[in-house]
Amino acid sequence: MRRRSFLALAALSMPAAAPAQSAPAAILRPHALLEGDVLRLSDLFDHAGPRAETVIAASPLPGRRMILETQNLINIARQNGVNWRPLTGTDRIVIERPGRPVPRAEIEALLREELTRHGIEAEMEIELPGLIPPMIPASAWFQIAIEGVSVEQPGARFQATLVVLADGAGTQRLRIAGRAIPTVPVVVATRRLALGEVVGPNDARLTRLRAERVRPGQAQQISQVIGQELRRPMAIEQGFALVDLGPPSIVQKNALVTLQLDSPGISLSVQGRALESAARGGNVPVMNLSSRNIVEGVAIGPGRVRVAMGTIPMAAR
Repeated sequence: MRRRSFLALAALSMPAAAPAQSAPAAILRPHALLEGDVLRLSDLFDHAGPRAETVIAASPLPGRRMILETQNLINIARQNGVNWRPLTGTDRIVIERPGRPVPRAEIEALLREELTRHGIEAEMEIELPGLIPPMIPASAWFQIAIEGVSVEQPGARFQATLVVLADGAGTQRLRIAGRAIPTVPVVVATRRLALGEVVGPNDARLTRLRAERVRPGQAQQISQVIGQELRRPMAIEQGFALVDLGPPSIVQKNALVTLQLDSPGISLSVQGRALESAARGGNVPVMNLSSRNIVEGVAIGPGRVRVAMGTIPMAAR
């Protein structure tokens, strides 16, 4: 009896055994940014445990996202032995996969190359209504191709299949349709130009516009514009009309000029004031500042106007 009591007392005096060390609680990430094409436990939880690298599902398509709500997360944690409990009933995680669209310019360039093999002129404008370029992983290598091109005439309407091959996204195929529109060369202004300015080499550039939008009489060569004087103001990217261009004035309106009166064996010079601007060889009315008469002469040089002897003053006609 005494022995049994002693053993009981000894047991009570011994220290308690340490409890087994439990796994640290997992922490839910509020946001997951995926680079690969699969979703793993470690993308959802910190301290996910020994199965952290287990694949849960395929990742969203490039440029897309998905959301796992509380109950989804509870089920995933329970099935994979993750030590996690929600703090609230609204715990969730947003899973995104960065993406970028295939450059539209590359699609159009490849399509143009294929269409020229089917009789479409290379200078035509490619119209692709409603095209949304496919998304690919943000940093992935990719390649595109065009298959099954068909062209309907008249109207130059076409159909084709765009094939996109990208690392981590497999092969995508997209049916595209549109039309090719004829274009013509047009010279446009590179900046705002004022009335009377002489167009310089940096003031104009050659571009191509839809033929249906170009009015007759538009300048189509740079040489038709450079060195010409404007007879109306120009806005940036506005096309030059030939009727609004002319040789640069050598006599300016209201400027003082030298009136040169020529006659066989006689040459006289008087000062006058030009009443209009004029290019070389153009007629210009000038007031003789000595007589106050207005005569008409011909611009022959900067600030110089020739008047024939015996010219009847305009005011006297």
